[in-house]
Amino acid sequence: MSITLSDLLSLVRNIADISLVWLIFYFILKNIKNNVKLSLIFKGVAFIIILKFVSDFCGFITIGVLLEYVIQWGPIALIVIFQPEIRNILEQLGRSQLLGRHKVLTVDEREHMVYEMVNAIDYLRKERIGALIVIERDISLGNYIDKAKKLYADLSSDLLIAIFYEGNPLHDGGVIIQGDRITCAGAVFPTSSSPKLNRRLGTRHRAALGLAEETDAICIVVSEETGRVSIAVKGEMLYNLTLDDVRMMLIDELKPKQDIDLLELETEEEEIYEEDK
Repeated sequence: MSITLSDLLSLVRNIADISLVWLIFYFILKNIKNNVKLSLIFKGVAFIIILKFVSDFCGFITIGVLLEYVIQWGPIALIVIFQPEIRNILEQLGRSQLLGRHKVLTVDEREHMVYEMVNAIDYLRKERIGALIVIERDISLGNYIDKAKKLYADLSSDLLIAIFYEGNPLHDGGVIIQGDRITCAGAVFPTSSSPKLNRRLGTRHRAALGLAEETDAICIVVSEETGRVSIAVKGEMLYNLTLDDVRMMLIDELKPKQDIDLLELETEEEEIYEEDK
C-alpha cells in the first residue's frame, strides 16, 4: 500500500495538532504548580466536573440542573473574578523562553548585578534599614508592577539604599528587579499565612514568603529590627544569612536554565566516568 503526499501531510498535521494540545496542557499545569490561587481554581473546576458526572450517574435532577448552569456560566464568572491571574498568565506567556524574555543577562551583567545588590544589602543591614528586594524570573510580576511606582532605572547599590532610606516615601514597599534594571518601587505583595513562619517576623518577611509561594521570584529581606538578611525562594524562607551566603545563592539562582542543565549533565558524566574507573 503506497502512501500519497496527502496522507503524509495529514499525518504531519495530526502530529502538530496533538503536540500543540500537549504544549498548552503543559503550560497550564506548569502555571498551576507554581501558583497557589490557580491550583485552587483548578481543584474547584475539577470538583464541579466530577460532581456533575456523579449527579448524572445517580440521576440527581435538581443538582444536575444547577451544575449545568454553573458549567454554562462558570467560565464567564472565572474570567471576571480572576482577571488579574489570567492577565498574569498571558504576560508570563509573552515573557517565556518560547517567545523570548525581556532580557537574558550575560555572565558579566549577572556578576555586576549581584555585586551591586550585595553592597546595598551590606549597608542596609549595618544601618538597620528594612528592605524587600524582589528579582523576577520566569513567572511575571506584572500585576504588582502595575500598582507600584515605576522607575525603570539601572540597578545600583546607591539607588537601592536611597529607595529604602527611612525618609523616602517608597521605603515601606518592595523593589522589583527585571533583568538588570529596577522596574518599580513601593510594590505591595500578598502575605503568607504559613504556620512555619515565626510570629515575631514582620510584614516584609510574610510578604516575601507569600510571593515566593506563588511565584519563582527571589525575595531578599533585610530586617529593620535586627539587621539580619533572609531570602525567600521556592516557597521556603532561609534566615540569618551571611553576605557570602547571599552572594553564592544569588549567583546560583540567577544562572540561566540551560547553564544549570548543562552543569547537571556534566556532573552526571563525571559520576559515570568515576564509576567506570
